[in-house]
Amino acid sequence: MRTVIQRVTQASVTVEGRVTGQIGSGLLVLAGFAPDDDARSLDWMARKLVQLRIFNDADGKMNRSVQDVGGQVLVVSQFTLLADARKGNRPSYTGAAPPPVAVPLYKQFVRQLEQLLGQPVATGEFGADMKVQLLNDGPVTIVLDSPQS
Repeated sequence: MRTVIQRVTQASVTVEGRVTGQIGSGLLVLAGFAPDDDARSLDWMARKLVQLRIFNDADGKMNRSVQDVGGQVLVVSQFTLLADARKGNRPSYTGAAPPPVAVPLYKQFVRQLEQLLGQPVATGEFGADMKVQLLNDGPVTIVLDSPQS
Protein backbone atom coordinates (compact mmCIF):
# COMPACT_ATOMS: atom_id res chain seq x y z
CA MET A 1 0.00 0.00 0.00
CA ARG A 2 1.24 3.45 -0.87
CA THR A 3 -0.15 6.75 0.36
CA VAL A 4 0.58 10.38 -0.32
CA ILE A 5 -0.32 12.36 2.77
CA GLN A 6 -0.87 16.09 2.58
CA ARG A 7 -1.47 18.32 5.56
CA VAL A 8 -4.25 20.67 4.48
CA THR A 9 -6.31 23.55 5.78
CA GLN A 10 -9.11 22.35 3.50
CA ALA A 11 -9.71 19.75 0.80
CA SER A 12 -12.57 18.43 -1.28
CA VAL A 13 -13.25 15.92 -4.02
CA THR A 14 -15.90 16.34 -6.72
CA VAL A 15 -17.38 13.77 -9.11
CA GLU A 16 -19.46 15.03 -12.04
CA GLY A 17 -20.04 18.38 -10.34
CA ARG A 18 -21.11 16.91 -6.99
CA VAL A 19 -18.96 17.06 -3.86
CA THR A 20 -18.44 13.54 -2.50
CA GLY A 21 -16.08 14.47 0.33
CA GLN A 22 -14.94 17.66 2.01
CA ILE A 23 -12.84 18.51 5.07
CA GLY A 24 -11.40 21.46 6.91
CA SER A 25 -8.02 21.22 8.64
CA GLY A 26 -6.52 17.74 8.57
CA LEU A 27 -5.10 15.22 6.12
CA LEU A 28 -5.79 14.53 2.47
CA VAL A 29 -4.73 10.93 1.87
CA LEU A 30 -4.27 9.60 -1.66
CA ALA A 31 -4.27 5.81 -1.32
CA GLY A 32 -3.12 3.12 -3.75
CA PHE A 33 -3.50 -0.59 -3.09
CA ALA A 34 -1.29 -3.45 -4.29
CA PRO A 35 -2.53 -6.99 -5.01
CA ASP A 36 -0.69 -8.39 -1.97
CA ASP A 37 -2.03 -5.85 0.53
CA ASP A 38 -3.84 -7.44 3.45
CA ALA A 39 -5.41 -6.60 6.81
CA ARG A 40 -1.96 -6.19 8.35
CA SER A 41 -0.92 -3.62 5.71
CA LEU A 42 -4.15 -1.67 6.20
CA ASP A 43 -3.86 -1.73 9.99
CA TRP A 44 -0.25 -0.55 9.90
CA MET A 45 -1.06 2.31 7.51
CA ALA A 46 -4.19 3.42 9.38
CA ARG A 47 -2.36 3.52 12.72
CA LYS A 48 0.62 5.31 11.18
CA LEU A 49 -1.61 7.98 9.60
CA VAL A 50 -3.53 8.65 12.79
CA GLN A 51 -0.35 8.91 14.88
CA LEU A 52 1.95 10.66 12.37
CA ARG A 53 3.21 13.82 14.08
CA ILE A 54 3.10 16.40 11.29
CA PHE A 55 1.03 19.16 12.92
CA ASN A 56 2.68 21.99 14.79
CA ASP A 57 2.70 22.24 18.55
CA ALA A 58 2.69 25.53 20.49
CA ASP A 59 6.39 25.99 19.69
CA GLY A 60 5.86 25.56 15.94
CA LYS A 61 7.50 22.12 15.92
CA MET A 62 5.81 19.26 14.06
CA ASN A 63 4.95 17.25 17.14
CA ARG A 64 1.19 16.62 17.01
CA SER A 65 -0.91 14.08 15.10
CA VAL A 66 -4.20 14.55 13.27
CA GLN A 67 -5.80 12.85 16.25
CA ASP A 68 -4.09 15.27 18.68
CA VAL A 69 -5.36 18.34 16.82
CA GLY A 70 -8.88 16.98 16.18
CA GLY A 71 -8.30 17.17 12.44
CA GLN A 72 -10.35 15.56 9.70
CA VAL A 73 -9.32 13.05 7.04
CA LEU A 74 -10.26 12.78 3.37
CA VAL A 75 -9.24 9.54 1.60
CA VAL A 76 -9.12 9.37 -2.20
CA SER A 77 -8.32 6.12 -4.02
CA GLN A 78 -5.58 6.52 -6.61
CA PHE A 79 -4.26 3.45 -8.44
CA THR A 80 -1.74 5.59 -10.35
CA LEU A 81 0.38 5.81 -7.18
CA LEU A 82 1.56 2.28 -7.99
CA ALA A 83 2.57 3.13 -11.56
CA ASP A 84 5.93 1.97 -12.87
CA ALA A 85 7.34 4.47 -15.36
CA ARG A 86 10.95 3.31 -15.36
CA LYS A 87 10.72 1.86 -18.88
CA GLY A 88 9.34 3.67 -21.89
CA ASN A 89 6.95 6.59 -21.73
CA ARG A 90 3.69 4.87 -20.85
CA PRO A 91 3.41 3.89 -17.18
CA SER A 92 2.49 0.33 -16.31
CA TYR A 93 -0.17 -0.16 -13.66
CA THR A 94 0.32 -3.89 -13.10
CA GLY A 95 1.52 -3.12 -9.56
CA ALA A 96 -1.93 -1.82 -8.62
CA ALA A 97 -4.61 -4.14 -7.32
CA PRO A 98 -7.53 -4.69 -9.72
CA PRO A 99 -10.89 -3.24 -8.59
CA PRO A 100 -12.29 -6.55 -7.21
CA VAL A 101 -9.32 -6.62 -4.82
CA ALA A 102 -8.82 -2.87 -4.28
CA VAL A 103 -12.43 -1.89 -3.50
CA PRO A 104 -12.74 -4.05 -0.36
CA LEU A 105 -9.26 -2.89 0.77
CA TYR A 106 -10.27 0.74 0.28
CA LYS A 107 -13.51 0.33 2.22
CA GLN A 108 -11.79 -1.53 5.05
CA PHE A 109 -9.06 1.12 5.24
CA VAL A 110 -11.65 3.90 5.56
CA ARG A 111 -13.50 1.94 8.28
CA GLN A 112 -10.28 1.43 10.23
CA LEU A 113 -9.48 5.13 10.08
CA GLU A 114 -12.99 5.98 11.28
CA GLN A 115 -12.64 3.61 14.23
CA LEU A 116 -9.23 4.97 15.20
CA LEU A 117 -10.29 8.61 14.85
CA GLY A 118 -13.76 8.19 16.33
CA GLN A 119 -15.27 10.28 13.54
CA PRO A 120 -16.42 9.88 9.92
CA VAL A 121 -13.78 9.96 7.19
CA ALA A 122 -14.64 11.80 3.99
CA THR A 123 -13.99 9.95 0.72
CA GLY A 124 -13.90 10.22 -3.00
CA GLU A 125 -15.66 7.70 -5.23
CA PHE A 126 -13.65 4.63 -6.14
CA GLY A 127 -12.93 4.39 -9.88
CA ALA A 128 -14.57 7.70 -10.74
CA ASP A 129 -13.00 10.63 -12.57
CA MET A 130 -12.46 12.86 -9.54
CA LYS A 131 -11.45 16.48 -9.19
CA VAL A 132 -9.48 17.06 -6.00
CA GLN A 133 -8.96 20.52 -4.56
CA LEU A 134 -6.75 21.27 -1.60
CA LEU A 135 -4.99 24.02 0.23
CA ASN A 136 -1.73 22.40 1.32
CA ASP A 137 -0.64 23.59 4.75
CA GLY A 138 3.11 24.15 5.01
CA PRO A 139 3.36 22.63 2.48
CA VAL A 140 3.68 19.23 4.13
CA THR A 141 3.54 16.22 1.82
CA ILE A 142 4.75 12.73 2.75
CA VAL A 143 4.88 9.55 0.68
CA LEU A 144 4.41 6.47 2.84
CA ASP A 145 4.63 2.80 1.84
CA SER A 146 3.40 0.03 4.12
CA PRO A 147 5.93 -2.62 5.08
CA GLN A 148 5.84 -5.80 3.01
CA SER A 149 3.49 -8.43 4.42
